[in-house]
Amino acid sequence: MYGHHPDLSIVKLYVRFRGSRRPQSATIGYDWTVPEFTVQSLLTTPTVIVRDVYCQGSVPQQGAEEYATETQLVFPYRGAYVRHLGRDEAVAEANQVLFFNANESYRVSHPVPGGDASLALIIDESLVGELAPRTVLRGRGPLRFRPQRLRIDARAQALMAILRHSLRQNVAEPLEAESLALTLVQRALGPRTTHVAGASVGRRRLVDRVKLVLASDLGRRWTLGEIAAEVRGSPVYLTQVFQQVEGLPLYRYQLRLRLARALDLLGQYDNLTALSLDLGFSSHSHFSAAFRAAYGRSPSEFRQAALRR
Repeated sequence: MYGHHPDLSIVKLYVRFRGSRRPQSATIGYDWTVPEFTVQSLLTTPTVIVRDVYCQGSVPQQGAEEYATETQLVFPYRGAYVRHLGRDEAVAEANQVLFFNANESYRVSHPVPGGDASLALIIDESLVGELAPRTVLRGRGPLRFRPQRLRIDARAQALMAILRHSLRQNVAEPLEAESLALTLVQRALGPRTTHVAGASVGRRRLVDRVKLVLASDLGRRWTLGEIAAEVRGSPVYLTQVFQQVEGLPLYRYQLRLRLARALDLLGQYDNLTALSLDLGFSSHSHFSAAFRAAYGRSPSEFRQAALRR
């Protein structure tokens, strides 16, 4: 089953299953299903909880107010949605990690059809305190993150994919999975590997609209003029603002979205040429070169190492 929205799903499930606390030994494979979303528990230990969350995303407008009962890091890997936190908004897609603070209310909308999926991590608070720079945490007291989201790099995307695939295939021992999860968190929070969106609220909103356009059709070979027309902006202004907000060019951002989707789909394609064309690459060689540049291995090598270990 596809699409599950990381935040909505996790939140509703936490509310519904509030009484089921984490066991003291490692467990894998608890599944929760309710209308609109599904959660699969991939790992539960006293140190780390890992859940795969799918949402159908059938309601485009903002839903009811939700909240998470435990602070968590959410890594979208398929589809896109928008989380509304007060007046702040964040587009959740594969280039981001989102932070859901315990008991902090928010709403979710799904402007891009097709559903979404994310990997959600709950890490022991004392460990997060060791891994996270002080700049991303809120003072003293219970664990809470300052930003709503951070942009992550290709290495963090690859670590997330390896963690998810190895747990879903039941080939990772709990100790290995815990180590992978902590490495992922450290990478996702590292000041050299993440980026906080800058610029004014208006410019960030413009960039968010661009992200939703890209996420609506990853395989389409968009032109700058077509994207500008969709968001009703100037192509020149758009490129400048996107670079300012996200810290990298628009075309490279799109490339990272496509490659992150490839990480998700590698196990479903025997023909990698078909995968490359479906994701909008001009050829298998183009796809393979971009994949190797981002992740250090060719698609076939990554699949062999991560999906068929």
